[in-house]
Amino acid sequence: MQISHHIKNWAEEDQPIFKMLQKGAKYLSDAELIAILLQHGTAQQNAVELARTLLQSTHHNLKQLAQLSIADILALKINGIGKVKAVRVLAAIELGSRRIHKGIEKKNIRQSKDVADHLKYLLQFENKEFFMVLLLNQANKVIHEEILSEGGITGTVADPRIIFKLALSHQATGFIICHNHPSGQLVPSRMDDLLTEKIKKGAAFFDIKLVDHLIVSIEGYYSYAEQNSNW
Repeated sequence: MQISHHIKNWAEEDQPIFKMLQKGAKYLSDAELIAILLQHGTAQQNAVELARTLLQSTHHNLKQLAQLSIADILALKINGIGKVKAVRVLAAIELGSRRIHKGIEKKNIRQSKDVADHLKYLLQFENKEFFMVLLLNQANKVIHEEILSEGGITGTVADPRIIFKLALSHQATGFIICHNHPSGQLVPSRMDDLLTEKIKKGAAFFDIKLVDHLIVSIEGYYSYAEQNSNW
């Protein structure tokens, strides 16, 4: 039983590091895992209690925690969590994201899922909207990717002329456009629909194919190609 305030005085099997060594990471709570990163608590809270305080700030939602920047964590003014500990936590979250991320270089794009995970990894935790383009060659392999614009929380602006100029300069035969929804919802807006149709028609004029328009968020992705039978 965890009676003492100090973790070092807990029963050995209750101490996060010992528990992880004996049982593995999956047996630890979110707070215990974060406590290992924090290493030390304060005179008022041990590392596990400090981790719980941090988690409470995002209602114990790890996705929300991942959306925080170092400045955001510091703005919470949690006694015992400064720049170094904030960096450790966000570095661990980034490593976790990279672990499940699969690069798409030289990969044949056969379906939207092939790039959706990649784009979701890049944009899902952003607090403002970004617009990206991925250029494809004749073999449907990604030859270039670039963020074309970024906006505020409510949206961004995409200029079709920039997309076509970029595609022509790289001799692309197809391309995929993507933007994120910081709100989390994946339903396309009327503006999304109009922009997609405009770019699709313009691409046909240059004999370049718009392969898909993807919307990504922490909730997943939406594919115009998948959702429209006449794409």
